[in-house]
Parts: sequence; structure tokens; C-alpha cells
Amino acid sequence: MSDTNVLQRTESTKGRRIIYGSPRLGTSLVLGIEGFALFTLYLTGYQLDPFLIGIALAMGYLSIAAGQFLLGWISDAKYTKLGRRKPYLIIFGPLLGISFIFLLLPALVLPDMSDKTSLFFWLLIWDVVFRFSYAVTTPYQAWMAEVFPASERPGVSQVQNTFNFIGNGLMALTTLLILTDVFEKVAANPDVIPIEFLSIVIAFGLIAIILFVVIVVIMPTESKYEINSSLWENLKNTVKNKNYMKVVLMQGISGFGWSIISTVMLTYTELVLGLGTIEYMIVAVFFLLSIFGFLFFWRKRIEKSGKKPTLLLIFVIAIIFLPITLLGLIDAIPSLILGLVFIIGVGLVLGGWFLFPYIIYADLAEDDEKATGDLKAGIYTGFPSIILNIFQAIGVFILGIIVGLPSITIGINTFSIGLVIWGPLVSLILIVSYVFTKKFVELDFEWERD
Repeated sequence: MSDTNVLQRTESTKGRRIIYGSPRLGTSLVLGIEGFALFTLYLTGYQLDPFLIGIALAMGYLSIAAGQFLLGWISDAKYTKLGRRKPYLIIFGPLLGISFIFLLLPALVLPDMSDKTSLFFWLLIWDVVFRFSYAVTTPYQAWMAEVFPASERPGVSQVQNTFNFIGNGLMALTTLLILTDVFEKVAANPDVIPIEFLSIVIAFGLIAIILFVVIVVIMPTESKYEINSSLWENLKNTVKNKNYMKVVLMQGISGFGWSIISTVMLTYTELVLGLGTIEYMIVAVFFLLSIFGFLFFWRKRIEKSGKKPTLLLIFVIAIIFLPITLLGLIDAIPSLILGLVFIIGVGLVLGGWFLFPYIIYADLAEDDEKATGDLKAGIYTGFPSIILNIFQAIGVFILGIIVGLPSITIGINTFSIGLVIWGPLVSLILIVSYVFTKKFVELDFEWERD
């Protein structure tokens, strides 16, 4: 790269970091509602065959894996008047919100909700479009490596995760207070959309659209730089980067465990601990508050001690803490107290882990830039989605097997034995992650200290 093409990263303001991180509010809202409501809506509300729903959703998962890789890879290719990433945000940001609205509100367009063939193809097409459009998060995330210097990325990641969990909190409240009644109303009259559901879906879809439009308009375009290699050369060179591939594998192994935690943690508090609605909401609020607090704690820890020592500490804490799920076998422990201790501990480790994906791939892309002269932030951000989705899918599949183990009764609660043994099993997975990371992975680079 010639000096005229060197990417210039200037110090940013707090306001710019907040604006950049804000789209994560919209993406967490639409993905959260889609993940929670879609299967139940089409199964119990619209009475679609579960096998057909499974086919449609499986195609959606494949499309997001393909989309995250392709949009990251292709967005590296050409610098435009709007930079490399903004054109994809302009196209797929609005499409994400629009497809979310159509996906969850088929009765807006379909004339006969009893026509199951049309309903299946509606679900299939719009879930594929929605999931592929969600891949807009890849060029968006790749933008971090171009806009923010390495020293600011932990803070930017903290802002992004804060918006993530605000969105998750709003989604949880919506689920508890509104959506549980919506499915029954839809089942009773599939051709009529409950007004509260209509309002929420349109509002969340518009939030996702508006926040991407805002950052396209307000965020400055990155300075121009040339990539001297072709797309295929970029892909081959990325795969040849041994440290990068080790990081991807580390995140895949770890994601195997983290996906189990995030999927089952609230089910544990509800079924094993038997928390009522009010207690459940208290635990959910404490989880969100602990996430916010620990995001700040871990960000400071990264800045003080470095990324790898901090990540290893997160693994150690999680390994030691997660067998706490076995305490669900002891009826004498007050359920709310155990629930709060459990959820705060989970918030501690997840709050740390969630900081890392946003940081490490931007840093690895910049490290590659130092060595090769080319910044390939798109493919560095998008390529891991293929491996990560495979590991996460395996994790959730295994969780289904574990939760399908025989039930036991503790006090007044009856639940699968799998709902208490998953904690120690995830600890074993994270021991592998810890050893692999400590021995093989590099996350802190000499140029960061310059």
C-alpha cells in the first residue's frame, strides 16, 4: 500500500461511538423477536405443519451463514464514493426491517391464511431474505477496523453490547407482557392481526431501518485505501493466516458452550428453580443490569491487562462457576437467592465474552494489514460465520439431547436432569477452550503498544 493509500484512523468522539453502536439495538430487537416468536406464531397461531416450519427455518440459518461470509467478502472488493461498507448498509439495513415486518405479519398481504402452501412459501422466502439481510451486520462490523483505532475498540464494543442488551431487555418485556397472549388471538382468528402485535412488529422493524440509515448519514466515510489482491487471493491468504484460523476455531469451540448457556439459562431459572412471573422478571432485570456493569468492568480489564489474559480469566471464572447449576438439586436453597446468584454469575462471564468478537476480528484484520499492506476487514469479519454457525448449531442440538433426558422431581418442581447437568458439561467445553487459547492463540500485538 502506498503512503497515499494508507488508511488513516483518527481519534473519535464519544458521540460518534454511540452513533456507530446504535444499530445493535435494532438488530437485537428484530432477531430476538424472530427467534422467540416465529416458530410459535406459525405453529400455534397459523397451524402450519412443524416439519414445514423446520425446513423454512433451516434454510434461514443456511442463508445467514452464507450471507455473513459473502457480504463481508464482497464488501472488501471496491471503494465507492460512500466507502466500502455504507452501500451494503443502505441496501440491506432497510431490507432487514422490511423482511422482518412481512415475515411476522403474513396476514398483511396473504388473502387466505388457511392456504398452508402459500403460508409455507411466504415463511420460507421471507425468513431466507430476513436472515440473509441480517448479514448486513458483517460489513457494518468490518467498518470498525476502518473507522476506530485499536485503542478505542474495547470501548466501542462496550457501547455496541449495551445497545444489544437494551434491545434484549425490551424484547424480553415485550415477550412477557404482550406476545404470550398474541398467539392465542391469532389462532382464534388468523386473518386478523392483533393491533398490539401489528404496532410492535412495525415499530421494531422501523427502528432497525432508521438506525442503519442514521449511521450512513452521520458517520464519516473511511479514508480511501486500495486492496491490491483479488477477492480469491484475499480468501486464500486469510485461510493461510494460522493465528486467525486458530482464533476462529477457538471462538467456535467456545461458542459451542456459550450457545448452550444463552439458550438454556432462563429456562433453568423458570423450570429448575420454579420462579414465578414476578421472580422471573426480577432475575431478568438483574441479568441485564449485571451485563451492563460487567461490560464496563471487562473493558477496563482489557485496557489494563490485554485481551488474551482477560479472555483466559473469563474462561477460568466460567469453568469454576457453571457447576452451580447442580445446586438446583438441593431443595433447601431459596430459589430466588440461587436464581440471582446464578444469573449474576452468568452475566459476569457473558458480559466479558460478548466484548471479544467485535474487537478481535478488527484487530486481526489490522494485524494482517501491517504484514501484507491490505486491509481485508470484510472477509476477516464474515468468514468465521460459517464455522461459528456450525458449532452453535451442534451446541443447541446437543442441548436438545441433554434436556431430553429423564425427568426428576425436586420439591414441587419436575424437570429434566439435563437442566442441572448442562453447567458442568459446559465447564468441560470451556476447559478445552482455555487450554487451546493459552497454548495456540495470539490476541495482543506489538503494534498496539506503539
